Amino acid sequence: MGTSILIKNLTKRFGNVVAVNQVSLTIQPGTFLTLLGPSGCGKTTLLRCIAGLEDPDAGEIYIGDKLVFSSAQGINLPAGQRNLGLVFQNYALWPHMTVFKNMTFALEIQKMPKPQMAQRVQESLAEVQMAGYDERYPREMSGGQQQRIALARMLAYRPKVFLMDEPLSNLDARLRIDMRAELKRLHHVSGATTVYVTHDQIEALTMSSDIAVMKEGVIQQMDTPDRIYRCPANLFVADFIGSPKVNLLEGRADGANSIDLGKFKLAANTRGATGHIVVAVRPEDIAVSPTAAPNAIEFKAYSVLPSGADSTIVAQREGLEVTVRVMGNSKIKMDDSIWLTFNADLLNLYDKASGNLIVSS
Repeated sequence: MGTSILIKNLTKRFGNVVAVNQVSLTIQPGTFLTLLGPSGCGKTTLLRCIAGLEDPDAGEIYIGDKLVFSSAQGINLPAGQRNLGLVFQNYALWPHMTVFKNMTFALEIQKMPKPQMAQRVQESLAEVQMAGYDERYPREMSGGQQQRIALARMLAYRPKVFLMDEPLSNLDARLRIDMRAELKRLHHVSGATTVYVTHDQIEALTMSSDIAVMKEGVIQQMDTPDRIYRCPANLFVADFIGSPKVNLLEGRADGANSIDLGKFKLAANTRGATGHIVVAVRPEDIAVSPTAAPNAIEFKAYSVLPSGADSTIVAQREGLEVTVRVMGNSKIKMDDSIWLTFNADLLNLYDKASGNLIVSS
């Protein structure tokens, strides 16, 4: 089963750039934690610090009860002594070795008996649905098959922790979807603590038990996928998560039950806030009607984008643009007059100055 990871005040610099800035977090045993954020936010550097592939400048890292890094105590165990399994964006398979040899390379260093190695290889290949591929070479397999072999190699090692750095980014869109399901199932079966790096929010939302959203080396929010999506801690998280993107509408709150957005007013609980705020509303939390409805606001359909399962409607009113998502193919046509109703119970309000979520006072 999985083991815990504890990180205390971890900092990593590259020259004048602070890639990881005083990060502290606790990863519970068996958790699938995704480090999510844009390029350059520090997520890969943090993973590599956990792995022992980067030397932090300050802080501590515990894997289970074992202190593997401490700047104060001068402890820095090499990667090979941390009992971790690593899978990277490139599959890192030896091209001149068969699948069997690729998988047993590390096991031979451990001096594992050959019968046990053979059994371990067959068990691990079966877990990723690649049984019978042990005598093939990497060049004889597709990218998806090679990635499965890289996962099987990690499983054969039986590490306490799985570390994965954008392992699906080289695969095509259809195969990425299939591999998400495989990885989630693999985590469920193994129970291993998993730290997964990606910039793909869909991967994070669909696979994780917890997500840590990073920006400029700092964790902005660590929470469940549902909380990250429904209650983003600040405007950065709200804007980064969701497709189509969240609508962010600037306005003024009266401290009671009204928000003035300039072009119209919303009846909503302002949670005691007054002054300049930003209203965040997900596209699927706006109802659209082709005819006037009570409490609905008139807009014009600027663009209609059907995608089979759902449709995205970009609506405009006096220069204000709002994105709406509806199920199925919408019968709304471009330039139609439409009426939008905002679900007041699902709005999030943010302080304009700080960018932080406003909670009930």
